[in-house]
Amino acid sequence: MASFNLTPAEVAVLNLLLQGMSNRSIAAARLVSIRTVESHISHALDKSGCQSRLQLTLWWMQQRQSLEEMCTGKVPPLPA
Repeated sequence: MASFNLTPAEVAVLNLLLQGMSNRSIAAARLVSIRTVESHISHALDKSGCQSRLQLTLWWMQQRQSLEEMCTGKVPPLPA
């Protein structure tokens, strides 16, 4: 994820997009304009290389899953 340089605002919008929210609903939840939401989605599309909102949503699901797998990995025990 970090290699795509997503901003915290873009990440927040993508997380709401995963919940199936419309741009209008995301704007209301984030207390920003619909145009701002559209801008965050557009920037995320450019950074990810995705061509559509659906493709972006699927890509973001995969990125989050990869991050969760990395973060929940077990640390091997230290030698005695």
